[in-house]
Amino acid sequence: MRRSKYKEPLFYQNLTIESAGAQGKAIAKHEGMVVFVTGAVPGDVVDVRVTKKKSNYAEAITTRIVTPSIDRIPAFCKHFGTCGGCKWQDLSYPKQLEYKQQQVIDNLERLGGLVLPPVTPIMASPGVRYYRNKLEYTFSNKRWFTTDEINSQDEHTDRNALGFHIPMRFDRVLDLSECHLQPEPSNSIRNFVREHARQHGLSFYDVREHQGFLRTLLIRTTTTGECMVLLAVGHEDREARERLLDALLGAFPQLTSVLWTVNPKKNDTIYDLDIQVYHGRDHIVEELPDGPGGRPLKFRIGPKTFFQTNPEQTIAMYRLTRDLAGLTGAENVYDLYCGAGSITLYLAARAKHVAGVELVPESVADARVNAELNGVTNVSFTSGDMKKVMDAAFVAQHGRPDVVVTDPPRAGMDEPVTRHLLELAPERIVYVSCNPATQARDLAILNDRYRIDFVQPVDMFPHTYHVENVVRLVKR
Repeated sequence: MRRSKYKEPLFYQNLTIESAGAQGKAIAKHEGMVVFVTGAVPGDVVDVRVTKKKSNYAEAITTRIVTPSIDRIPAFCKHFGTCGGCKWQDLSYPKQLEYKQQQVIDNLERLGGLVLPPVTPIMASPGVRYYRNKLEYTFSNKRWFTTDEINSQDEHTDRNALGFHIPMRFDRVLDLSECHLQPEPSNSIRNFVREHARQHGLSFYDVREHQGFLRTLLIRTTTTGECMVLLAVGHEDREARERLLDALLGAFPQLTSVLWTVNPKKNDTIYDLDIQVYHGRDHIVEELPDGPGGRPLKFRIGPKTFFQTNPEQTIAMYRLTRDLAGLTGAENVYDLYCGAGSITLYLAARAKHVAGVELVPESVADARVNAELNGVTNVSFTSGDMKKVMDAAFVAQHGRPDVVVTDPPRAGMDEPVTRHLLELAPERIVYVSCNPATQARDLAILNDRYRIDFVQPVDMFPHTYHVENVVRLVKR
């Protein structure tokens, strides 16, 4: 067999990081070629090792920080640099916001070819740690060992891990001892479950062999102090499962909801699984301000419910969306991709009627429950494919929309939906997006009939490169 020729590692030295690019990678240049660098922040001067080289660009990882940027700060998490989350921990928060704002502008202007009004300064998150209300951890018998662990003289016999997947490695999980994303009792629950599993010899899942007992651990919290834990196992072992859940309740008697399910599939999704209640309710309840009569809006959140993961920032974004809709109480409103009806209920207090449309039937069921829970009667919810649901019969039943609010998933709106909005011709469209690139694509289709008169970037996920964006369109 002919062996491939060994290639010497390629190193570049003293590269100045000029800016932040897509997916949070830093950008430098070497002899006129763009270099995407991992492990650096804008303003750093670094030495790098090239991992991929093409004719017009290269990818590299930082081997040494020669001169640190004035915007570089110490990372606060011990797992930073190995864990795939919070990749901008070492970049000051004001600079994070600056680059997210520019990301929105670049996507809309360069990808969409759109003319923008002055873009409103990005809305900073009220909290930059412990801001999430949902995390899902993975059990694995193939723990990821860090470079320091590998280089140490210690013998590592425990290969089990409970934590997050290593980026680009579906079969490797980083064992977390701390995480700064979700408030307590999240950290304590994860560490307790891991220790119980180790003490009782419970098997951690092997994703390659599709075998093992413990599979995933979902934790949801609310601002009102309620907490849900869902344990997914690869197969049933009643004695082991009940011993673990009883121990969990003994250590955390305040838990609102303890659930479990058996997942025999080759993927970790829970949406097609039967969820069993072990203790308490099958849901938790979140409260957000600005409900009917000034009371808080209550939202029933089950294990499968989609709900925004940064609740404090969600309040600000929903208020903004409602204000941009310009409602007087006389409007028919369509809320597309409405999920469990959270935006729908925010709009309802100032609209004649709001018709929510959502693909996932379980979310529509949650939305109807939430409307009833809050005594909101001027809303309706329909489940189905957006391209097919909003036909002539739907319009006849709900009235032609004066305002459309749309909050699609990262893939954006399907093109037929976007073109159907042109036919419906509402006076205003408020487009809430978690992906400015697909938002730009959709806005370009609407551009002939609508102009953009307001753009508001929103930071929902501090220390990551993700950014939300809210745009209002009005008829030309």
